[in-house]
Amino acid sequence: MNRRDSLKVLGLTAISSAVLLDACKPGEPKVAATPEAGDHPGREEWEVLRDKTLMEEKFFSAHEMATIAVLSDIIIPKDDKSGSATEAKVPEFIEFIVKDMPDHKTPMRGGLRWLDLQCLNRWEKPFKDISYEQKIEMVDQIAYPKKAKPGMEQGVAFFNLMRSLTASGFYTTEMGIKDIGYVGNVPNKWEGVPADVLKQYGFDSAT
Repeated sequence: MNRRDSLKVLGLTAISSAVLLDACKPGEPKVAATPEAGDHPGREEWEVLRDKTLMEEKFFSAHEMATIAVLSDIIIPKDDKSGSATEAKVPEFIEFIVKDMPDHKTPMRGGLRWLDLQCLNRWEKPFKDISYEQKIEMVDQIAYPKKAKPGMEQGVAFFNLMRSLTASGFYTTEMGIKDIGYVGNVPNKWEGVPADVLKQYGFDSAT
């Protein structure tokens, strides 16, 4: 199992049902631009206005968003089956979710600062500026909770949240749904009673 597959499995098992339910209205990703209430049958005007307000607010700094983008693409990189997390606009999704679900603000911001501090102490650069090999070395120390060393608990907790949000954001997009092969309800094509069944009951399939 490669890193994409193993991290995907860990991410899918960590997805919170509350995140999935709150992240998207049926058929509508939260990160999409929010038009007027009349374009959203079944939604209250206050819901549309609230989403619009949240979309216009900024929580993460440019540095934090760049770090989130790097992490999300490590968790779900582009492959021959689908695009990467950033191509699915996962960082924008995470920016929205932490405003929509404020309990995520402190863990996410604190985790990003913890990650940068670890990298500054080791390589004298923040996470987004170290080499790819160093990024993977750092991520490997916090991505697998059972293998994490003592003292890495905050990093593990942060990466668990980051992985859950990344998986939630990716697998609630059209790209993510196609990636797992979900096709939904599709019409069947009736081709008649199978020949062996007709034969069993004494009917000739040719008649």
